[in-house]
Amino acid sequence: MNGTTTDGATAPESTGSPLMTVCPTCSAPPADGTDQLLDALRASESRFRAAFADAGIGMALIDSTDRVIEANPALAAMIGREVSELVRTHIHDIIEAEDTPRRLYRELVRGERDRLRMEKRLKHREGRTVLSKVTLSLIRDGAGRPMYTLAMVEDITEQRRLWDRLKYQALHDPLTRLPNRALFFERLDAACLRADDHAEPATQTFRRPANGTGAGTGINTGINTGIGVGIGVGTGTNGKADGNGGRPAVPARATTPAAAGERQPNGRRVGLCYLDLDGFAAINETLGHHIGDQLLVAVAARLEIGFARGEGRLVARLGGDEFAVLVADSEGNEQLTALAGRLVAALQKPFEVAGHQLVVTASVGVVERPVEGTTPTDLVKDADSTLYWSKADGRARWTLYDPDRGAHQLTRQLLTTALRPALERGEFSVEYQPLVGLADGVVHGAEALVRWRHPRYGTLSPDRFIPLAEESGAIVPLGKWVLEESCRQARRWLMEFPDTETFVSVNLAARQIWDSDVVADVAQALESSGLPARLLQLEITESALLGPGGRPLQALQALADMGVRIAIDDFGTGYSNLAYLSRLPVHVLKLDGTFIEGFRDPVPGRPGQGSRRTEADEQIVRAMVQLAHALGLTVTAEGIESAAQAERLRLTGCDTAQGWYFARPGEAALVADILRGTRTGEARA
Repeated sequence: MNGTTTDGATAPESTGSPLMTVCPTCSAPPADGTDQLLDALRASESRFRAAFADAGIGMALIDSTDRVIEANPALAAMIGREVSELVRTHIHDIIEAEDTPRRLYRELVRGERDRLRMEKRLKHREGRTVLSKVTLSLIRDGAGRPMYTLAMVEDITEQRRLWDRLKYQALHDPLTRLPNRALFFERLDAACLRADDHAEPATQTFRRPANGTGAGTGINTGINTGIGVGIGVGTGTNGKADGNGGRPAVPARATTPAAAGERQPNGRRVGLCYLDLDGFAAINETLGHHIGDQLLVAVAARLEIGFARGEGRLVARLGGDEFAVLVADSEGNEQLTALAGRLVAALQKPFEVAGHQLVVTASVGVVERPVEGTTPTDLVKDADSTLYWSKADGRARWTLYDPDRGAHQLTRQLLTTALRPALERGEFSVEYQPLVGLADGVVHGAEALVRWRHPRYGTLSPDRFIPLAEESGAIVPLGKWVLEESCRQARRWLMEFPDTETFVSVNLAARQIWDSDVVADVAQALESSGLPARLLQLEITESALLGPGGRPLQALQALADMGVRIAIDDFGTGYSNLAYLSRLPVHVLKLDGTFIEGFRDPVPGRPGQGSRRTEADEQIVRAMVQLAHALGLTVTAEGIESAAQAERLRLTGCDTAQGWYFARPGEAALVADILRGTRTGEARA
């Protein structure tokens, strides 16, 4: 098609007619000898038209009025039309107009830019949308004025579908098809933005791939290895993901409106229910991981149907048997606790899986708070802690986050982390409480009690950190240090008071027997201190002594063979397996303080509240003392607080006792003073 554009420029031929034979500048016939130039121009035009017509991408030449003056077959086929139909068609009838790209396009047409790249939607004849990548280039005349626009269009519909499938796989769990951890945190980040950030609400609306193929097709028979969150990495089944979980009484409400869960006039809130299936590991182990996988799919379907509906809701699988329900723009604690109650109830209903009727329960941690002042990390951390409070409180319930309990948990974690460094820095010390004979009032020994002189929390008693040390394994080096220090001190008492032969009693944790060579540790402590083995007594609880396996018994027998005294601590509160007593290398029974509490009540025979309990406790203690003596054991009572209590215990036949009546725990000098006889009266005051 020959013609001119509105600006007067000559348009390229569209019919393939020969080039003009006049000079394009002066319109004069070319001079002799220019035939070669004309031939070169014709060849160049032929190559251009061949490239234009046969190009694999769509191409179009557009004039200054935004109408197509020439298009190639690839572009026509891309939108289901003929080439002739496109000529003189307005470009916006082919490419959907948008505000920002239109502004940039006008800048191109005016000559303010030379090239523009964008992704656009093309209108196909059949009504469907073709996704394309469009590159627009400005063609100028010899004077640099804009003449035409060359559009190069690449069909990226299949690429975008592939990208959508890959993105879906990256953001969804391949087993349950629920959003995964990556998408959960993406939506949680959006929910935690301030209101003035205009965050997109975290609703459960996900565009599945256009061809209907879900992520992870054919991968739902996985191997319990976790959840992949990267593109194409999802083998996730019911194993824990790599790292990168109603209570009888709800904690008391805070008095401030925000803490109490009341919606603030100008403040957004966010809530999270973090749940974990109870007993899921047992199903994996007994019925197999393939049944566990199918159960997870059933659980996910029930959660999605029942709890993913509604504005701002998101149900996600975070890994293994852990799920989360995110509520953006929540309305307060009551909304979230009601939701948690429904979650617990919904999962208690049986599941039919591969011919098995499976019953599982769920523990749920609930966190709800204002967006202001919180972060996604804090929200998930607190929800995870609260989840495990639910499990610790009995499972099959929900627990609302309690800041005080959270602070206590944080303190526990800080203490646990600081245990080993504190031992290296010498922050621990040992105090001693005398063990006094009830028949003669003489100090026979002293129990070693470790104290932690914490630089921030002050002096901590054993009940504050010994359980943490046992959980973390720090009890092994700490227990060894206490043993060595106590043996050295007992040796000093022996050197100063050789006639008394005062023994030291050291508590031995079960983990010291399992995780270390306690026999070698004791032998080394005795050898390095020079303390005779008969002056060392080791206390171990019933639960550790009488538990499964033969290692504790073998270790205790070896220690007894060395001459070390063995005492069962807190006797009567553990297994209380009396049959063991005749076969164990035990020398002493230490009665738990609960048996001694009754001795604080009025004396039997005198009217008064508690006399019946006192008589029962006295008979129990008397029977245990007689049994111990029959087996050749001595008996020690703990927690003696008065002279009357000590006297009544003496009448039962109890051998030794300790408690505040005799002396509170103190430094080694306290025992030395009592042994000298200088503080006997004060200790009993």
